[in-house]
Amino acid sequence: MELQITATAPEHPASLLDLPWDVPLEKWPDEYLVALPRGISRHVVRFARAGDEIIAVKEVGEWAAVREYGLLKDLDKLAVPAVDPVAVVTGRSDAGGEPLEPVLITRLLKGSLPYRAMFETTMRPGTVRRLLDALAVLLVRLHLSGFAWGDCSLSNTLFRRDAGAFAAYLVDAETGQLQPELTRGQRDYDLEIARVNIAGELMDLEAGGSLHPSVDPVSFGEEIVERYGELWHELTRTSVYPRDKRHYIDRRIRRLNDLGFDVAEMQIQRSPDGDAVTFLPKVVDAGHHQRQLLRLTGLDTEENQARSLLNDLETWMTTQDDYAPGDPLGARPEVLAHRWVRDVFRPAVRAVPRELREGADTAQIYHELMEHRWLLCEEAGHDVGLQATVEDYVRRARERRA
Repeated sequence: MELQITATAPEHPASLLDLPWDVPLEKWPDEYLVALPRGISRHVVRFARAGDEIIAVKEVGEWAAVREYGLLKDLDKLAVPAVDPVAVVTGRSDAGGEPLEPVLITRLLKGSLPYRAMFETTMRPGTVRRLLDALAVLLVRLHLSGFAWGDCSLSNTLFRRDAGAFAAYLVDAETGQLQPELTRGQRDYDLEIARVNIAGELMDLEAGGSLHPSVDPVSFGEEIVERYGELWHELTRTSVYPRDKRHYIDRRIRRLNDLGFDVAEMQIQRSPDGDAVTFLPKVVDAGHHQRQLLRLTGLDTEENQARSLLNDLETWMTTQDDYAPGDPLGARPEVLAHRWVRDVFRPAVRAVPRELREGADTAQIYHELMEHRWLLCEEAGHDVGLQATVEDYVRRARERRA
C-alpha cells in the first residue's frame, strides 16, 4: 500500500513529505522533533516541525484517525474551541515493508499547555477553579453544538491564557459523536465521565505533591457538574426581549457575572417578536477588564469599573447599524468604542455637575449612572434611557446635598 496524505489545505502535503513516515513515531530522530510539554495519551504523540508550522502527530488506527479528522473539521466549522486538523497519513510501512499505524496530524495550539504542565508549580485553588470553569464552558459549547464528548477530562483538554482569559480547547475527539441535538441523558453521561475523570486526575496530582493542600479532588470533581448546570441553564433558557426592555439584557449579563462568568460575545437578532439574545461566555483572570477597556477606549479604570463600562459598551455596540462581528465591512470594535466614548460616555459624565461628583473620577461616575439606570429600569419595568437616568441621578444627588 502506498503512502497517502489527506490534508485540509493544498500546501500541507508538500511540507509533510519530508517527515520520516517509514519510522515508528516513538523512534523518530530528534532532528524532526520539537521539545514541548505533552499530556497523557493512550497513543504515541510527538510534536514535529513541518515547513513553518509545528504539528502534533498521533499514531492511531486508520478508522479512528479518519473519523477523528472528520469530527475536528466539523467542530472547526461550528467554531467550537478545538485543535485544528491538518492531515491523516495512511499506507505507512517501515524499511522492511512492515505496515505502521496511520497518524492523525493537528496544528499546535499556540500558547496552550496540558494541565500537568500548568500544575508543575502548585496552583492556587482560585486558579484551579478558573481552569475548571473554562472546561465547563467548553463542555457547554460542545453540547450546544450537538457534540457528545464521551471522554471529557483534563488530559483531553488544552488550556490557554490570552490577555487574562482562560480558555479550554478539545484536543482528543476520538470518542466523540456529533448529532443535531443531544438528549439530557447524553449530556448527563458526559458530566458523569467528567466528574470521575477530573477527580481521578486531581488525586493523581495530589499523590505527586503538585496539588494545593486545600484542593479536595472529589469536591472539585463535583463542582464542575454544578458549574456546568448553572451555565447551561443561564445560556439555554428562553431569552427574547421586547425592544423597550434593554435592562433585561443587563440582568442576564449580571447573572452570568454573579456566576463568575463574563460575556465574550453577545449576539442580538432582530425579529417581529423582539430581540433574541445569544451570549458566549468566557472565564477571565484578574485585570482582564482593565486591559480590555484600556485597549478599546484609552480609559484607565479599576477592574469593577471596567467590567461595568465594558458591559454597557458591548450592549450599546449591538444597537449600532454598522455593528457586524466578523464582517470586514462592519465597523471595527475600536471604531465603535471611540464613538461610544465621544457620544455616550463623555456627554453623560459632563451632564453631572462637578459639585455633585464628590471627588469621584469619570469612570466611577459613569459606573454609578449604570447602577442607577439598572435600578430605575427594574422599578419601571422597561428601559428608561440614559438621559432620564442622568436627570434622575442629578436630582437625587442634589436632594441629598440639600
